[in-house]
Amino acid sequence: MTVEHYENFPVASLLLPANLRSAVRNIYAFARTADDFADEGNATPEERIEALEGYEREINAIEANLPSKSQVFQRLAETIKEHQLPLQPFRDLLSAFKQDVTTTRYATYEDLLDYCRRSANPVGNLMLHLYGAANVKNLQDSDAICSALQLINFWQDVGIDWEKQRIYIPQEDLKRFGIPPESIGHKPDSTQWQHLMQFQTQRARELMLSGSSLCKRLPTRLGWELRLVVQGGLRIAEKSDQVNADVFRHRPKLDKRDWFILCWRAIFM
Repeated sequence: MTVEHYENFPVASLLLPANLRSAVRNIYAFARTADDFADEGNATPEERIEALEGYEREINAIEANLPSKSQVFQRLAETIKEHQLPLQPFRDLLSAFKQDVTTTRYATYEDLLDYCRRSANPVGNLMLHLYGAANVKNLQDSDAICSALQLINFWQDVGIDWEKQRIYIPQEDLKRFGIPPESIGHKPDSTQWQHLMQFQTQRARELMLSGSSLCKRLPTRLGWELRLVVQGGLRIAEKSDQVNADVFRHRPKLDKRDWFILCWRAIFM
């Protein structure tokens, strides 16, 4: 398990019931390819937006019961129909991907959470619908977990995002801790930087824990899957703190030893 864009999707997990694996793969194919339109290759911003708008038209076609020539959307339409999935999470994802093309800075934490609401929370929303567990409380806690995972991914990948000319650290926080935005490109190594990043990881940790009771309310397999996802995110945040926020030279990631830690912690959540 890694904390990357959509890599917390349990695509091939042994904990995932066999009758849901094709549905999860079909949703993942949509999310992965759409995300690649926003991030990968050498396309111009205009070409990226055009590709994502093509995906929006495909979602509209599903809503209108119109056929698609794309295998991705043929399979997705079958999954949506079979499991009676809402379409808004798919539209939210596309909205976030389009924002990735046009927005490279976030003024406030609330602005960043709004992005997370559309880039990460739809994944949990759809998984809960697949399991028939999409009640108000579950969705609320799922949103907290998914947003926290997205935030932890941002703090894990500060250096990678900088190379894409993106800064997800809210501008208000950079100002508060006295970090000029342009200094990120020089791999800051200062007490202010450490305090800034510890502030970010702690805020993400608190958000994650605020929704973690969801793990105990879900069906057994999904509950255990989610426990590992939650513990994986918390472990990445912990590792970031252990390297004093030097995520440029020591990007926090999970290794074999961490699996034992995750499983142990998941058992005693």
